[in-house]
Amino acid sequence: MMENAWIIPLFPLISFLFLLVFGKQMKESSAYIGMLLTFTSFVYSLLVLFERFSAPTYKAEGTWLTIGDVQLTAGFEVNQLNALMLVIVSLVSFLVHMYSKGYMHGDERFPVFYAYLGLFTFAMLGLVLSPNLLQTYIFWELVGVGSFLLIGFYFYKEEARAAAKKAFIMTRIGDVGLLIGMILLFWQVGSFEYDEIFLAVEAESISAGMITLTAILIFVGAVGKSGQFPLHTWLPDAMEGPTPVSALIHAATMVAAGVYLVAATYPLFAASETALLTVATVGALTAIFAASIGLVQKDIKRVLAYSTVSQLGYMMLALGSAGYVAGVFHLMTHAFFKALLFLAAGSVIHAVHTQNIEEMGGLWKKLRITGPLFLIGTLAISGVPLFSGFFSKDEILVATWERGNYGLFWLAVIAAFFTAFYMFRLFFMVFTGEARVEHKIVHESPRLMTIPMIVLGVLAVGVGYVNTPWFGSFLGDWLTEDSPALGKGHIEGPAWIMVVATVVSLLGILVAYLMYGKKSIRRDWLSSRAPIAYNVLYNKYYVDEFYQLTIIKAVRVFSLFLKYIDRYLVGGIVSGVTAAIQGIGKIGSKFQDGQVQTYASVAFVGLAVVIVILALTGGYFG
Repeated sequence: MMENAWIIPLFPLISFLFLLVFGKQMKESSAYIGMLLTFTSFVYSLLVLFERFSAPTYKAEGTWLTIGDVQLTAGFEVNQLNALMLVIVSLVSFLVHMYSKGYMHGDERFPVFYAYLGLFTFAMLGLVLSPNLLQTYIFWELVGVGSFLLIGFYFYKEEARAAAKKAFIMTRIGDVGLLIGMILLFWQVGSFEYDEIFLAVEAESISAGMITLTAILIFVGAVGKSGQFPLHTWLPDAMEGPTPVSALIHAATMVAAGVYLVAATYPLFAASETALLTVATVGALTAIFAASIGLVQKDIKRVLAYSTVSQLGYMMLALGSAGYVAGVFHLMTHAFFKALLFLAAGSVIHAVHTQNIEEMGGLWKKLRITGPLFLIGTLAISGVPLFSGFFSKDEILVATWERGNYGLFWLAVIAAFFTAFYMFRLFFMVFTGEARVEHKIVHESPRLMTIPMIVLGVLAVGVGYVNTPWFGSFLGDWLTEDSPALGKGHIEGPAWIMVVATVVSLLGILVAYLMYGKKSIRRDWLSSRAPIAYNVLYNKYYVDEFYQLTIIKAVRVFSLFLKYIDRYLVGGIVSGVTAAIQGIGKIGSKFQDGQVQTYASVAFVGLAVVIVILALTGGYFG
């Protein structure tokens, strides 16, 4: 099966092309085309994963371009990491396709939406199969195009257009770093192939400084795609897209691409302590920064968006702390419980037609399927024992402590408390108590929306058991087999870390319950006692405003400067040259009067001038 893995991305590509041509005629039946082809990709990905458990890495490439002595290749590779990613991406994408059939019902551009989903899924599957940096970069940019189309799907809304442009531009900033890093590696190694780059690193044929520089530049690309500080502001704004898009982009696909890139190039990072520390520091700061913002947000999707930024920071912290397995493990568990939370949030929005949690409440009895499933996702992301997030988050904390990053460890612990608090704040405000606004009709979502959530709910509980200190570290051992640079399959840490993680999560849940469930603590406790701190958090540390006053204003001023240079200097020179040529043309045209006598006179004068010159120069020039 692995030798034919290249066809996995082709199924969603066929869906995109087919619906682009025939979608208008098929209307909402186009959903079945998208679901069928994406499900085919998932089944094939599953077969490839099962084969990879017992078979070695498979790689196939052919010459794409030959430039002098340099050959650029294209192909695909199936290793442990991307075999796992194929299943995650194709499964979440299929479930989003199914869910969207109910959520997007009645939308005028229904077939277009499914065509965009196909394009995005194709790009993401192509990215994870790529065996070299150049091919990865091509699909990396195509993922950006797909996300731009999906985020801006409601293009008639100014907010959606602005969010799409913001996502596209901010991720391009990171992509410049990735591109420079690629070029430098090619200059040093003479190849874009991952294998060649890793061999050069192992053979120490690249200087330590260059390894650090290229690793950090590649990480800059990951910072943009995975919404790490300071290139994170596009990700919460991407909530302007339809909710199924939020689940697809913020769970297992686009935002995971940055984490995947760092994991795919991990031997390069592992060779530089500075690069690893940079990744860990940025990840830890992003985790607590985004979690603190999530404490006070009122839009259900924005709370989940900042939660995504925070969890991606956790993954980066793990990778930067030499916890390769912990980072990939959390990437997998997060894909399922975060997709569940977004789809459940979409079910809530579908029922009450608002995203403001201040206008919700008392939905537990009315949404009898969505409520328990949302609770499962909330327990998983909060790190409550026996749920998937508990195991993967514990691995991250252990890796950070064992690495000696003690300051970052405690930042991660505080972020874990914040996560448990703001997620249960969300749960209690949405599902418990009395409805704060009377909604006309509140009913459970159709089966096409609840079935994907049930599947994700089962995975949010059970998928964590593939890598635990109790039942064995199967996932970690498999991910790191024959790859010493990736570290150990499981890191043994002190038992008290698990206890601390559990206590912190339960403490966050307790505080949220006392404040929003039992209401024995005033809800406005922070805003009344520390209004400045509350406003800073609510306004997201004023990062957008800072960018508006500095970078954006500077770019606008510089653009105006270039505009005037173009208009008056360059344009003036062009206008002057044009006027001069036109003047010469007008003068010349006066001699072109059609009079043969005039032409003969000019020829005679010219001949006389030539004779005089020859006579003065002795018959030759020089």
